[in-house]
Amino acid sequence: MALYKLFVHGGGAMLRYLIRRVLWAIVLFVVVTLVTYVIFFLVPNDLAAKVAGQGSSQQQRARAIHRLGLDRPVYVQYAKFMWLLIKPVPVHIGSVPVFIRPNGNLGYSFVRASSVNSLVKSAAPVTASLVFGGVIVWLLMALPIGILSALRPRSLLDRTSMTFVLIGISAHPIWIGLIFAYIFGFKLGWFPISNYCDFFNSAGGCGGPAQWAYHMVLPWLTYAILFAALYARMVRANVMEAMTEDYVRTARAKGAPESRVLRSHVLRNALLPVVTMLGMDIGIGLGGAIFTETIYNLPGLGKLLLRAIGETDLPIVMGVVVFATFAIIVFNLLIDLLYAWIDPRIRLS
Repeated sequence: MALYKLFVHGGGAMLRYLIRRVLWAIVLFVVVTLVTYVIFFLVPNDLAAKVAGQGSSQQQRARAIHRLGLDRPVYVQYAKFMWLLIKPVPVHIGSVPVFIRPNGNLGYSFVRASSVNSLVKSAAPVTASLVFGGVIVWLLMALPIGILSALRPRSLLDRTSMTFVLIGISAHPIWIGLIFAYIFGFKLGWFPISNYCDFFNSAGGCGGPAQWAYHMVLPWLTYAILFAALYARMVRANVMEAMTEDYVRTARAKGAPESRVLRSHVLRNALLPVVTMLGMDIGIGLGGAIFTETIYNLPGLGKLLLRAIGETDLPIVMGVVVFATFAIIVFNLLIDLLYAWIDPRIRLS
């Protein structure tokens, strides 16, 4: 009975925590999309000339603006955009409606004759490959460097790793990418410095897991250097702090093997902040992916967004913002729930 009450209490706390986080995520989503929509109309542009053509008459431009609905107030346009996005649509199996899903319609490009959903759908896997592959690379670099540096402070290894941290934090990703592309791509010819190979489909001899990973090595390294440096420094500081705690000294005094002390007591507590930082940094890194995609000519969301901004193409800009905001919110929500499950003090606070 005691275990049952504990389970019910813990489940209720987790549910309340989940509800709070979901409500906050909805507010954040509305704020981000609304601010982006308003900023678009504050920036001077001649969208009518781009849509109707440079040689078009005033009447043709007016008809183009009316057809796109840009002659309506901003709040009306935003409300229409959100309605198309969240409009409930029944999903049928045969002729029977099973459940309701949001419409998810991002509209059509002002400049290109294509659906924004299709453009985002084709670009998103490229950015996802870069971001999540980069996360794995920076964790594989940062965790060993930070842990080993903390176990041997002021040693040659520690000084060398801190030099790497200093370079990684100070150097801009564009500079790092250009250096990598010149040395490992142009001079040594070890890796390609442009284009993207699809993980599943082979087109023109470029495709499949092996070619996909081969073409992504330099983008992953470029993307991961900054975060690997930050995480190596954070892990080093956390491990050194954890090793001075009373529970670590108590475990050693009881005769626990050093490997067990390190694994069960030091690392378990020292790496908890990494979980929290990971959720925030993936969101930051999603924006930073623009630099890497530009250097290596990757057809991802960053390249799509930059081109849309240059063309003043609001539907594509909003489509990328909506997708990126939703992805960041969902991932942060999962990280928050994972952290709350690991540390019950979070969901009970």
